Amino acid sequence: MSSNIVRHQSDSRLSRIVIHSGIVYLVGLTADDRSASMKAQTAEVLKKIDELLKLAGTDKSRLLSAMIYVSDMRLKPQMDEAWIAWIDSSNTPVRACVEARLGTADTLVEIMVVAAQ
Repeated sequence: MSSNIVRHQSDSRLSRIVIHSGIVYLVGLTADDRSASMKAQTAEVLKKIDELLKLAGTDKSRLLSAMIYVSDMRLKPQMDEAWIAWIDSSNTPVRACVEARLGTADTLVEIMVVAAQ
């Protein structure tokens, strides 16, 4: 028997949250303040993740995986600083971080996570 798929904040392009079989998938999130530093953009994205996880009925302690895209690997330590300040250190997810050209030249970080509900 298949489980229902629940989608939140959807439009013709994407859903910001998809829930299936107790697993919550979040869209890749970027900062609104693109003039900010890597650390500040990361902190803003992590706040957005908290908000969407709450809407989905879960939180960062239930993260399973994170995929982080940075525009410049030389700025990764700034991203890591914000990440370490935010993450539940008792419940860390698997994580990958790759350098990529992001949607705009001033987008420094994009993060996509999966969590248990």
